Amino acid sequence: MNRELIEALVMVEKEKGIAKDVLIEAIQSAISSAYKKDQGKNSNLKVVLDPETGEFHIYTYKEVVMEVEDENTEINLAEAKSIDPSYQLEDQVEFEIRPKEFGRIAAQTAKQIIVQRIREAERSLIYDEYSSRLDDLITGTVRRFEQRTVYVDLGKTEAILPSHEQIPGERFEHGNRIKAYLAEVKKGSKGPQIILSRARNGFLKRLLEFEVPEIQEGIVEIKNVAREPGARSKVAVYSKFDHVDPVGACVGAKGSRVQMIVRELKGEKIDLILWDEDPERYITRALSPAKVSEVVLFASKKSSIVVVPDNQLSLAIGKEGQNARLAARLTGWKIDIKSETQAEEGRAEIEALLEEEENLKPQTYAWEDVLGGEEEVLAPVEADLTTDEREDVEEEEESWAEETFSDEEFEEEEIFVPESTEEEVFPEEEGTNKKTKKRSKKRVKELFDEVEEGIDLFIDTSSAPETEQPETAIEEDTELVFQEDEGSGFTIGQLLSEELKKKFSVNEDEKKKGKDRQTKRGKK
Repeated sequence: MNRELIEALVMVEKEKGIAKDVLIEAIQSAISSAYKKDQGKNSNLKVVLDPETGEFHIYTYKEVVMEVEDENTEINLAEAKSIDPSYQLEDQVEFEIRPKEFGRIAAQTAKQIIVQRIREAERSLIYDEYSSRLDDLITGTVRRFEQRTVYVDLGKTEAILPSHEQIPGERFEHGNRIKAYLAEVKKGSKGPQIILSRARNGFLKRLLEFEVPEIQEGIVEIKNVAREPGARSKVAVYSKFDHVDPVGACVGAKGSRVQMIVRELKGEKIDLILWDEDPERYITRALSPAKVSEVVLFASKKSSIVVVPDNQLSLAIGKEGQNARLAARLTGWKIDIKSETQAEEGRAEIEALLEEEENLKPQTYAWEDVLGGEEEVLAPVEADLTTDEREDVEEEEESWAEETFSDEEFEEEEIFVPESTEEEVFPEEEGTNKKTKKRSKKRVKELFDEVEEGIDLFIDTSSAPETEQPETAIEEDTELVFQEDEGSGFTIGQLLSEELKKKFSVNEDEKKKGKDRQTKRGKK
């Protein structure tokens, strides 16, 4: 019996592709559940299956405690030490159980668990396999139909081809082998759900890769695909090498390669177009087989106006606008097609749109122009002058400086500052040198503060009594009122001149008086 079990596991592993370890784990879990259900006890069990002989052993574990409350899960410390003296409290003691044959219910439970675990493992394996093949080309056999939904046998599982993913008008028969594009893989309650498609752009792209070896090798690249299933498709291709024609490689000798794809797509027409970085050339080729006279681009809106000859207008638009619609999808630009007559009539509108587009562009300046402007400003003027002209310029500059910055003006605007702060020291204060130093420092600070804040040049010091010190005239702010007598007028310049004269004359008188007072004190 045990040998037969191992042989069965090996057979299932080959047929289903499920690893033997997964099957053994499923059997161990099934036996554990069956024993618990048969005995009616939720014991801490462990089932060990020997993968070589097929024999299995069941072990239960009990916790070491001082007082036993549940004999099924606990064991006394003294009893545990009799088994092994190394056991301590809260240790787990292992006991092997040799159960009798399971009943019918326990055996049925074990069978269900084993089957369920095998199915779960199989579904997980299928999901991992096909999810890794997403966006790939798959071949299968038509097995059955449900209304218009087609069920395709892939070997290990079954896939679905919905009606909206089929090419319009195609019909399938039971047993037909078909190619399809693996679009989606979903997890479901009954296993992975695999959805196929024959109407998506990826199907055409994979067919081209399958039929054209240059695409598989990376020599030719498919840039974009625009498709209306069953009717027409446009494919933009590009070659990394100049000596390889990508369109010719896809068409094949006498159209053999592209004809295979057309037959698979049930007669769908395919336009192969050479991709180009220039949008104007790309749009012109995308509208083939129609001839294009002019392409006007509006990059800000990513739209364009295409002008074609009058006899090419219907060909450029296509049946029900199909050609223009596919070209717009392929290029990613909005395309407005006009005949030459319509373009001439609406030329003013096109020019206005172009002017608006130019205004939206940011203004750019040449770097040389910017540097050139700075160089002109910074360049010395004397560089291009002759010797005589340079001497004339220097003379003019000297005369202008003398007229503008004369010493007399600076003398008039000179602000009076006392020559020394020692004048503030009086005889009665000579005994306190510290007070004298503090007073002199305070006076210097006040003078500097007044200079920084701006000394009022209009202080009326003429009416100040002789006994007052110059500092009172400077510290106290007095306003000078401007009055205009009847019949006499004055200007601001005249008033400023008179006030400056008064200011400096008073300062000179105060200096003399201060010196006389010091002389008298020295004699005393």
